Amino acid sequence: QVQLVESGGGLVQPGESLRLSCAVSGIIFRFNAMAWYRQAPGKQRELVASISSGGSTNYADSVKGRFIISRDNVKNTVTLQTNSLKPEDTAVYYCNVVTIGTLKITESPYWGQGTQVTVSS
Repeated sequence: QVQLVESGGGLVQPGESLRLSCAVSGIIFRFNAMAWYRQAPGKQRELVASISSGGSTNYADSVKGRFIISRDNVKNTVTLQTNSLKPEDTAVYYCNVVTIGTLKITESPYWGQGTQVTVSS
């Protein structure tokens, strides 16, 4: 049974940072690509960042230069370091096991409960 457990969210002021973590079980983690998504109220879920099994990363333009995705294949975790946070980063953040194709990233049905990030002064 695949389980994803996100943590690390909170309420911060603009310009501050949060470190989000996702603990993964039920898969051979090191063989799988992972991604972080977010969903703000009233908006569609969007892909924030992805990391391949080999460690290659990609980011949405809106977070490029501010967020860093990384993985620990010993602890079976994927982390999203979020820096210089803006009010528009407010959302529930989710991790997901994904398939990275040539043209697109495909989500799996495996989702955690998410972690809330709120950026407000």
